[in-house]
Parts: sequence; structure tokens; C-alpha cells
Amino acid sequence: MNYQRYIDWADDRIVEDSRKVVLTFLVVTLVFSAGLGNISTNAGTQQFTTGLPAEEAFEQVNTEFSPAFSADTGRTQLIQEESNVLGKPAMLRMLRAQESLEKHEDLRVTSTSSAAAIVARQLDPSATTTEAQIRTIERATDSEIDAAVGRAADNPRFTSLLSNDFNRESASASATIGVVTHELPAGLSSGSGQGGTSPLTDIQRQSQFTVEAAGGGSITVFGSGILADEFSNVVADSLILTVPAAILFILFFLAIAYRDLADMALGLGALFMAIVWTFGFMGLAGIPFSQMLIAVPPLLLAVGIDFGIHAVNRYREEREGGTGIEQSMRITTDQLLVAFGIVTGTTVIGFLANLSSDLPPIRDFGYVAAVGIVFTFLIFGVFLPAAKVELDRLREAYPIPTFSQRPLGSEGSRLGDVLRGGVAIAERTPVAFLLVILVVTAGAGVYATGISTSFSQDDFLPPEDNPDWIESLPEPFAPSEYTVTETTNFLDERFTTTQGGGVTVYVEGPMRQDDALEQIYRAGDDPPESFVREDSRAESSSIVTVIQDRTEQDPQFRALVSRNDRNDNGVPDDNLEEIYDYLLSSSSRDAALNYITEDYRSARITYEVEADASDGEVTSDAQDVADRFRFEATATGSTVVFQAVSDVIFESAIVSLTIALSGTAVFLLFIYWVIEGRASLGIVNIVPVVVTVALLAGTMRYLGIPLNAITGTMLALTIGLGVDYSVHVVHRFADEYHEYDLVTALDRTVRGTGGALFGSMLTTVFGIGVLALAVFPAIGQFGILTALSIVYAFFTSLLVLPSTLVVWHRATNVWPGFGSLR
Repeated sequence: MNYQRYIDWADDRIVEDSRKVVLTFLVVTLVFSAGLGNISTNAGTQQFTTGLPAEEAFEQVNTEFSPAFSADTGRTQLIQEESNVLGKPAMLRMLRAQESLEKHEDLRVTSTSSAAAIVARQLDPSATTTEAQIRTIERATDSEIDAAVGRAADNPRFTSLLSNDFNRESASASATIGVVTHELPAGLSSGSGQGGTSPLTDIQRQSQFTVEAAGGGSITVFGSGILADEFSNVVADSLILTVPAAILFILFFLAIAYRDLADMALGLGALFMAIVWTFGFMGLAGIPFSQMLIAVPPLLLAVGIDFGIHAVNRYREEREGGTGIEQSMRITTDQLLVAFGIVTGTTVIGFLANLSSDLPPIRDFGYVAAVGIVFTFLIFGVFLPAAKVELDRLREAYPIPTFSQRPLGSEGSRLGDVLRGGVAIAERTPVAFLLVILVVTAGAGVYATGISTSFSQDDFLPPEDNPDWIESLPEPFAPSEYTVTETTNFLDERFTTTQGGGVTVYVEGPMRQDDALEQIYRAGDDPPESFVREDSRAESSSIVTVIQDRTEQDPQFRALVSRNDRNDNGVPDDNLEEIYDYLLSSSSRDAALNYITEDYRSARITYEVEADASDGEVTSDAQDVADRFRFEATATGSTVVFQAVSDVIFESAIVSLTIALSGTAVFLLFIYWVIEGRASLGIVNIVPVVVTVALLAGTMRYLGIPLNAITGTMLALTIGLGVDYSVHVVHRFADEYHEYDLVTALDRTVRGTGGALFGSMLTTVFGIGVLALAVFPAIGQFGILTALSIVYAFFTSLLVLPSTLVVWHRATNVWPGFGSLR
């Protein structure tokens, strides 16, 4: 075959020019190391939403309804929890916290609001400043405060700031939210709290100290700045916890696999080079390091450890038979370069399948992982063998300490006897065994159709309570103090509506059309279940509510509205441009421009939603409400965007799985046709991979692990990782089958290759499994699933493949053209 010429050329370079090869790879490592300092970071959920239609609509809304050339603003929430936050002492604590923040110039506070402030204005309408509101509450009696609470309860804004246990009769609630607005320099976004940094982080951290100093011990400061800070800490804390543990496990199991210090040093050096090349490439290519890419080093370690152990183990097999250094390495690379090439091709297909995703971080992950695997192939397929040749030549010339050079799983070893269990089954009942596997695979596949899909901030934040042993770790391993998850859970449980978690309908008019406002008003009639309702209408804010508020305050405007309200429902349906012009020339201008553009071409309506409603329910209901408009209307908002991401994750998982599986199958059919003369071995090779994918998908549902931004890549990656194990077995069997009978070929395959697979499996399972320690939940789930996929791939390759190969062998006897080798 023509490909053999290239293999022979590579063999010659590795053996005859080993020193040049080693030096060349070291120089390339120095070049890539220059890119390590250029790596930037990207964290949180915002990286996943870029480019989605729902997100683009949300950005358009934010752009069109923000005043031009004005300072940006950000908000901080003051979450107060007490036995009764509407009692006099509790309200004074909230107001004094507001006052202390307003007086702190560095916090750039432009306004504050709270339920306590609303009650104070019920008591004294002239109490427009926080200082005046404090005096008003101090002078009021308990009965006066209770009466003021009763009057304030008619205001939806007041009740939205109180927990869902608010009791109007007893004037009590267990929690409330105050809102502080900060001014930021124009053009400096306050951020969503979903990226790596936010200008609000320092402001909100300082606000915590200020509130505590003001005696607000019952008040928790929360906002996008704190959220952004904890998003960033999660990545660093996860790496600090997992990397040392991974190193310890890898060193331990590599010591068992290599059983020689010099060989283990070569393997570790090659792993280090693979990481440097990959991350140096990222820096040179300008690809930021995101939470998704935390999984790349373990994946490279998984494949690199496997390649390294296979190369050294196969070489030792030849050396144990008395063959010299050069010839042993030629035989090793002659076989393994082909096997490594097949593994690299199929693994790259599995990773590149993620390029079909609409989510940029998943595409970056697939691209970087594919490039990293190619680097790993070059380093372990060329550099490591050349370095091993140099090492053993030095051993012959100098007294370098040498420990065990015996291969894993050799004949007569206990491990070898255990590994041939699949061969024993294949000798007795291969067909019956495969039928059982078929039923199990089909059952797991059907069961896996119930896997859930999710995308939320919780996937990127630590659990509310870490295990005690993690909390007790000494520095520098001790994780940061995390409060966001506890706070968000508290908000979800205790408040009827989510703060900032509503939905927006973006309407493109023209809004001058007579029925434009009537469309907005009627869209809120008989709202869907997930929307908060008041008197059978959706609780919302829009240009209609601005008009209603102005009508109550301004007699002249009230008369204007009345003249143009043909059905007397308080909503004008004639001369709308005159209505808008009046609003924009009054003190209500800013309020109006929050909901209608200055050219009167588009508007937005925000609806409050139930805190316990799922993103899917809210999104579906928001789209239904948008469909009520005769104008073009789009449902958007953070909830809708997150649901859109969730839908894309599911679609990406299915599409990437289909691409990876079909691409891998075609590649294997082609490559075995080229190197062995029969494509049918490619079919054999894919069988354990399909079983592994089905088992892993079923396990995900059983463990309650959803397809999220990180785990959504697992099914495609399982093909890339799982085929690694099956390729080594099938390719080794094909080589042995040329010279031995069926059973002997199987036996030599599982003892030799199976031994290397066993060492690789243990090392990578524990090395990657430590990701379960990460305080970043999605990465922890990814580590668990990756470790399971490797375990499944190992067992299916050694248990399922022998029986599959026996059936394949029998098929060749019935149809000689089906599977015969050249």
C-alpha cells in the first residue's frame, strides 16, 4: 500500500534521526510557549448567548430604549430578611442602609427605592428624601405604620418588593428587596454579571461594607458585580482543587503502568508538551480561555496517557522477545502510527462535530480540542518514540537506573488472565452475548430519550453548600466564599416575581397607528399561567402604564387622553402622535422613552413572571402573548434568551452526535479498506462505540445530569474517546490475524493491547474523574461523565469486541468477500 511508504519514512526519521527529532520538537515547544502569556479569560453565561436571535432582539431593545449619550447605570439589590420587614425597626434599618449608600460618593448612587420608602411616603407625601423618610418612620406609631402599609398594598410596585408571604391584614412580610441605582461613565457597560469582570463588582463589594457599618446586619447586598466576581472565582477555585489531585492520581497510576522512572519522565514530558502546544496555540490564535476549555487539558491527558502507555508497552513486547532497540521501535511505530492515526482521525471528527453548534464557546471547544489532539498525535507518535530510542541508547552506554521493562498484561500474568474474559465469552456464546448487548443498548437508548436540557446561571456557580471537607481545606486550596447561589435560591423561593427575570415583548409598529396602544393593552388580557396577574390582567409596564400614571397626575393630559379615548377604557386610540408629543415634552419624557422610541416606530412591554415558572413555560407563554399583536412582535428578555440557549444545546447535542457517529463510521470504513483491504472491520470497530454512547446517555438520565452548556458535548466526545479503545483492539487484532488463528489472535490482542488499555483506563479515569471535585458544577458533571465514558469504552472494547470479531470471522467464511484481509 502507498501509505506504507510514509510509515517507513516516519520510522526512519524516528530511529535514524532521533536526536534531530527530539531537538525539533523542543524548539517548537519554545515557540508555542510564547503564546501562553496572551491567553485571556471569558466566564459565565453571556459567552453562550452571543449571536442568538433572541439575544440580538434583547440587545436591540436595550439599545433602542436607552437614552443616547447618557451615563450607563447599574443596580444593586438590598435583600432584607427578618421576622417582619414591615415593622418599624426593620424599615429604619433598610432606610439607614439606603442613606449610608447615598452619602458614599464613590458608590455613585443616583437613586434608591424600597418598600420602607413607599410606606414613609404614604405617611408623609412630602418625604421625598431618604433622610425625611427616616424621620417620618421614627415619628410614626405602629398603628399608623400598619395603616400606611395597608394603603401601600394597592400599589403593585410595593407588593413586588415584598416576599410572597406578605399579609396585608397584619402588615407583615419576612423579606423585602431595596433597589439602588448607580451611575457609571457613559459607554462603560454595567455588565450582566455573567462575564469575567464587571465595573459594578468593586461598587457592590464596597456597598457590603457600607451596609454592615450602618447596622444593616439583616441586609444582603446582591447584584451583577458580585455575580461576575463569583463566576470568575469558580474557574480559579476549580483549577486549584482539581489540578493537584489530577497530578497525584496520574503520577500514581503512571508509576504502575510504566514501572520505570525514566520512561515515566518521558511520558510526563510529552504530556506537558501537549498542554503547552495547545494553550500556546490558543494564545497565538487569540482564543480566550472559558469554563468550557477547562475540560481540554483532561481530554488531552486522556488521549496522551493512552498513546504513551501503548507506545512504551508495545515496544517492551518486542524488546522482551530479544529484538534490538532500532528494530523494536520500527515494529512499534509501524503498527502504532497507523493506530494512532486512526484514533486521531476519529477523535478529531468527534470534536469537530461541535462546530455545528450555534454557541461560540462550544465551537471554540471543539476547535481547540481537535487541534490539541493533532498535537498529541505528533508528540506521542513521533517525539516520544524518538526520545525512547535515545533513552535506551543512553542506557546501553551509561549506567542509568532501569526498573521493570516488562509489558503490562503479558502471558502468564494475572492481569492477562483477567483481560481475556471477553475472549472466553467469544469462544462459547458470541451470538447470544451480542443479542443481550443489543437489547441492553436499545433499552439504554430508549431510556436516554428522557434526558433533560438546561441552561442557567446555576450551571456555572457552586452549589449552595459545599461538602465539609472542601470547606475545611487549607490555603491555597480553600475555595472562595460563595453567596450567589444561596441568594438566588432565596429570591426564587420567597418572592412571587423574579427581580429582573421577567420577559419583554418588542413591538415594531408604527406606533402612531390608532390601534397601537389598544393592541398593547389587550395583549395583557387573560394572561397565561406563568405571568403574574392583577385583576385578570398581566402585571406589566409599557407606554400604556406611563400614560395611565401621567393621567392620574396631570389634569390637562387627562383631558387630552379622554378626548382621544373612543371606548372609554383609559387607553387613547386616536391622535396618538399628539399623546406621545405631550409625554416627551413633559417630566414623563424619560419614563416614556423607556417603552417607546423617539421616532414612535417601536415599543417594548415588560411582563412580570412567576418565580417558580420554568424557562420553557415562560418562553412559550411570552411567545403566545407576542402572537396576540397584529404588529411584528418578538418575545425576548434574559429568560427567553436562556431558553433559546437550552434549545440550541439540545439541538447541538443531537446534531453533533449524528455528525460524529456518521463521520466516524465513514472514516473507519474508508481507513480499514485502505490499510487492510476490507471496510467491514470499520463496522466491527463502531459497535462498542455505539454501545458506549447508549450506556452513557442512559446513565446521564439515571443520575439526573442534564444536557447543559458543558455536558451537551459529551455524546459526541464519547465517540471520540471511545473509539480510541476499540481502534487499538481492532487494529492489533488485524495485525495478529495475518499470522495466527482467530482465538490466538484475539488472545494476543487482549493480553498485549488490553494491558496497555487497562493502565490507560485507570490513569485517565482517576485523572479526569477529579473534575468531580470542581466547585464549578457543570465541569464536575463533565468529569464524572468523561470518566464513565472511558470505563464503558474499556469494557465494551474488551468484552463486546471479541464476540463481534468472532461473528465477523464467521461471516467471512459464509461470504469470503465480506471480511477477508489482503
